[in-house]
Amino acid sequence: MMDALPARGCPEDDCYFRKGCNPLAETGRSKLQNQRAVLNQQILRAVRMRAGAENLLRATTNNKVREQVLLELSFVNSDLQILKEELEGLNISVEVYQNTEETFSIPLVPLGLKETKEVDFTVPLKDFILEHYSEDSSEYEDEIADLMDLRQACRTPSRDEAGIEMLMSYFLQLGFIENRFFPPTRHMGVLFTWYDSFTGVPVCQQNLLLEKASILFNIGALYTQIGTRCNRQTQTGLENAVDAFQRAAGVLSYLKETFTHTPSYDMSPAMLNVLVKMMLAQAQECAFEQISLPGIRNEFFTLVKMTQEVAKVGEVYMMVNTAVTQEPVKENIPYSWSKLVQIKADHYRALAHYFLATILCDHELQSSDDEDQQEKALSQLYDYVPEGVMILTILKDKVQRKQLGKAHLRKAIVYHEEALRVCGLCKKLRNIEVLLEVLTAAHKRSLLKYAQQETEDDFLSLIQAPDILPKTEHKVEMVAPQFSKVKVKDLFHRLGPLSVFSAKQRWTAPRTIRFHWETGELGFSLKGGAPVQIYCLDPVCSAASAGLKEGDYIVSVGGVDCKWLGVNEVLEKLKSVGEQPIEFEVISCQDTTASMHSKSATYSVGMQKTYSLICLAMEENKTDQAKKAPLKLPFLSWGTKNRQKAASTLCLPSAVAGSSQVKKKLSPFTLLGTESSLY
Repeated sequence: MMDALPARGCPEDDCYFRKGCNPLAETGRSKLQNQRAVLNQQILRAVRMRAGAENLLRATTNNKVREQVLLELSFVNSDLQILKEELEGLNISVEVYQNTEETFSIPLVPLGLKETKEVDFTVPLKDFILEHYSEDSSEYEDEIADLMDLRQACRTPSRDEAGIEMLMSYFLQLGFIENRFFPPTRHMGVLFTWYDSFTGVPVCQQNLLLEKASILFNIGALYTQIGTRCNRQTQTGLENAVDAFQRAAGVLSYLKETFTHTPSYDMSPAMLNVLVKMMLAQAQECAFEQISLPGIRNEFFTLVKMTQEVAKVGEVYMMVNTAVTQEPVKENIPYSWSKLVQIKADHYRALAHYFLATILCDHELQSSDDEDQQEKALSQLYDYVPEGVMILTILKDKVQRKQLGKAHLRKAIVYHEEALRVCGLCKKLRNIEVLLEVLTAAHKRSLLKYAQQETEDDFLSLIQAPDILPKTEHKVEMVAPQFSKVKVKDLFHRLGPLSVFSAKQRWTAPRTIRFHWETGELGFSLKGGAPVQIYCLDPVCSAASAGLKEGDYIVSVGGVDCKWLGVNEVLEKLKSVGEQPIEFEVISCQDTTASMHSKSATYSVGMQKTYSLICLAMEENKTDQAKKAPLKLPFLSWGTKNRQKAASTLCLPSAVAGSSQVKKKLSPFTLLGTESSLY
């Protein structure tokens, strides 16, 4: 469970955030995430060792040293491959995320949460508040602490709506933070480190968009975990599962469309496209389980409907299977996931043929039956029928009916056997008992049905079962993330209205204006909302003589903050001083000048992965010479505003014995199409 804690920066009644789950709690999921974190650190160390060995290999000309380095590289690459397989084992540990109730269903695939390192916002934000907003940064320590607590809680969200709400709250809060503290012309010096969910390779950037994209990925991943946790033995549980997977697909699709040039393979467009299809396929699977939960009656029209529904599940899984076998996804997605998708495609297509065989073998046309209705229903199942075969003839002719039914049973048995074969080839999948039980039971059921139909003249039956047309009355679709339903208050609202007080606009330090009334006239007018602005200033009035300028914004009157006050409230405060001198503070907008860009935080270190050496530079205190890097654009761009594809990484080529030193600029996914392995 997650507890609600009052935020230090706001009153307890109207502002709060939620804690995450206890990271030390010994639950199955927490153990899995802890193992993932340990593997991420081991992968990081191995990548560092390989990067050092590759640099030495390029630098040395001594043949003996080169032989030793190549030997060391082979060991390091072997270790990385082993670590990759261990991480894949965690990704297929689906039983940890399933519902604890006894179930006889094929397991669903959840996504693991991306891991991250702690981030300290204190110094960068306090410096920016003092420099940019000219305010006492010590007064905002509580707000900064609340932001860091919220981020820390997002590392261990609970698997329920409260966890989703917390992640969405942080995502929306990042929008405020980006506008308040992250100017487009320079970096803030805040390093965000996130680990790839599939490969464990870290990515470190000074770009807040990496943080936002990773949080979105975790929202989608958490929805998948909620979906797999639902009780699939109840109608309510299956409805919740369908909804969760539709929302997961919507979030991942939103991530793909909104953030481009992502530096992490798990958030690449190709991978996200596959994940969206997989989540929709699982939603369709749960929708079929929902309509079949009360039981499937052995009745003609009921079986026709179920045949088309289950054929639809097989079709969507076939589409996913095609997607996961394409480059570059094939090299990065867990092997056991791709095999489970193939198994489900074969299993559900086998069920479709079994249901249709049951229609043909168990339901002979009776005099009381409606021939036209049955002919129409059966013809909707086929795109074509074998030459010389008529649907009505099949319905009336007992021999042809049984022969076509047996042809469908043979096809069902072939698909069942293929599903069992693929399951036996994957070590991870054959250890999932419930999966083997479901596949074996379905296979035996088809064999038994076929044995009941055998006759001596079977060798004369040469009919091939045609494919079945899929159709569903329960089509699943993506559900876009509904951020508007999550109410979030800007933690730093005391800085003033965001439309005015943002990182994009530069302001002078507050100036104190002190003057006396002149015959009851101020000598200027006020306009705008909050904060109010000076206009129609009389250049010869006492306020102008005191330093007031046209277009100034009033930020305080008599020491009372009035950034959020309108014209009437500010006028009332100005007039309330009576005959005493009026004293208020104003600020002026400065011309926005392009400051020098800080160097990009993203670099790529060889082989087939993106890795940021900036984190090594921060941790190991690299020399000043190493810090002088060429200017690069960040990987992430918000929305569709930035379509320019610039060279955004400095890649070191893979080490090959005898190869000459080559430097080549690559786009984030140039290496994805190569035939080399991930590590």
